[in-house]
Amino acid sequence: MTKKVHRRMFLKSMLYFAFAGLALSAGGYSYSRYLEPKLLDVEKIEFTSPKLPQSFSGIKAVQFSDTHLSDHYTLEQLKNIKESINALSPDLVFFTGDLIDDPLHYKEKNGIISQLADIKAPLGKFSVFGNHDHGGYGSNIYAEVMMQSGFTMLKNESRDIRLADGAVITVSGLDDLMLGKPDYQNLEKGLSEETFNILLAHEPDAWLHTKKLAVDVQLSGHSHGGQVQLPFYGPLITPPFADIYTEGLYEYGEMKLYVNRGLGTTRVPFRFLSMPELTVFTFNKA
Repeated sequence: MTKKVHRRMFLKSMLYFAFAGLALSAGGYSYSRYLEPKLLDVEKIEFTSPKLPQSFSGIKAVQFSDTHLSDHYTLEQLKNIKESINALSPDLVFFTGDLIDDPLHYKEKNGIISQLADIKAPLGKFSVFGNHDHGGYGSNIYAEVMMQSGFTMLKNESRDIRLADGAVITVSGLDDLMLGKPDYQNLEKGLSEETFNILLAHEPDAWLHTKKLAVDVQLSGHSHGGQVQLPFYGPLITPPFADIYTEGLYEYGEMKLYVNRGLGTTRVPFRFLSMPELTVFTFNKA
């Protein structure tokens, strides 16, 4: 199994570098390297559910994901994202993992905290681990940065969001599938069929399991929308656990999955037909 995984990652890396060469020879290098990675697409999605308490109808949440802070995604860009989020006046903010591309060697952690702490969300800010947050012995670094920034870290657990009139919804978080220890059984303990439940899970293919639970909406990242897409084909390649659900909205009965394309880049600093994304969700009672 390990040999197959390494071989697959090697082939994916070769495809990325092959694309880089193709983009250069075709004259698209400047666009995919310098322009599209700095653009921002704000997607607006409405979710309706009879399970949502009337008091929560109309609440707004913003999801951002996969910043991969590095030399290729800077603190200045993170500042711009913070300002974009605050301009949307969300009630809730969700970060679905992969904050720093290489957390062990990143030197500007205090700068991250000062930006993330400025994000305003009166009903709370929540986050989960991505594979890069665990990678390179970065788990404690990521958890400390997010907690100091006012985010609630969710790891196979749930938190109630309760309004003054007693109305409740639940936000849950699953640990990373690649390098963490996802615990679906423990996650299930915090979910009730009677409560509207939002789940944060970095890898979208977790939905193969979580759609069997009392989850109404799952929000994920990880895929980057492939980071590089081809016209009429879609994502050239996607990372493990983003093979089935790659971007956008999926439905299974009354349950929903949304896969955010993320903001930064990894492996190679290109985006092509896969623009960085913020997602704004409005929740309404059906």
